Amino acid sequence: MRDLEIIRSKRGFISDMDGVIYQGSQLLPGVKEFVDWLRKEKKQFLFLTNSSERTPLELHKKLLAMGIDIDESHFYTSALATAQFLKTQAPGSSAYIIGAHGLMNALYDAGIPFNDVNPDYVVVGETTGYNYEMIIKATQLINQGAKLIATNSDLTGPSDRGIIPACRALVAPIELATGVAAYFIGKPNPLMMRTGLKKLGVHSGDAVMIGDRMDTDIIAGVETGMETALVLSGVTTRSTMKHYSYQPHYVLNGIGDIVPKK
Repeated sequence: MRDLEIIRSKRGFISDMDGVIYQGSQLLPGVKEFVDWLRKEKKQFLFLTNSSERTPLELHKKLLAMGIDIDESHFYTSALATAQFLKTQAPGSSAYIIGAHGLMNALYDAGIPFNDVNPDYVVVGETTGYNYEMIIKATQLINQGAKLIATNSDLTGPSDRGIIPACRALVAPIELATGVAAYFIGKPNPLMMRTGLKKLGVHSGDAVMIGDRMDTDIIAGVETGMETALVLSGVTTRSTMKHYSYQPHYVLNGIGDIVPKK
């Protein structure tokens, strides 16, 4: 593993949230110290999450309730990335949406209305309201010609109740029923990573990707040319990490390990 001074010298930091910053409603150890260090060192930083459930304002308020005040501009979600993709690809299109209000709001703000009759797209994100009727409706619309989009390819994610199904698990029955493969927008799709770097205003060679998942966070950083740091506070363990052909530059117990010890 490389000297931590290399990662500390970078100008830009992109960090995943679930399993890195918090676990469910619990702030993880070392996060406050990490954010204080970022501000003290005048680093550019972005919290980039594959979860599509919450808006940046809600993420701001969630962290504020945990004792950290971070402006909305520092958050970028797969819902926002999906809305930007559809706005660019098909202006004036509509979508049948399976997802929480974070996704609904992002698509609405991008001028993509909900349509359960003849939409251009079926868009799937995380939601606790997922049910069989939604699968039936999505299958019918796709068989009629709608294209299938998913906000991210995470199969599972951390929560207060342990590891739970995420977006890919929700979209899988629709893929199987229609024979149509979803196009996944979130990490490790380069679209989301390039947008994150653009928001930071830094080159990939001067940025770090921090995450808890090898199959989204770390591969996204590797393929974008960034330094990568895997934290063991979320999904991936030292044991499962070894199964991947690519490896992170750093393996940390938590994000607080980046902060120099006094």
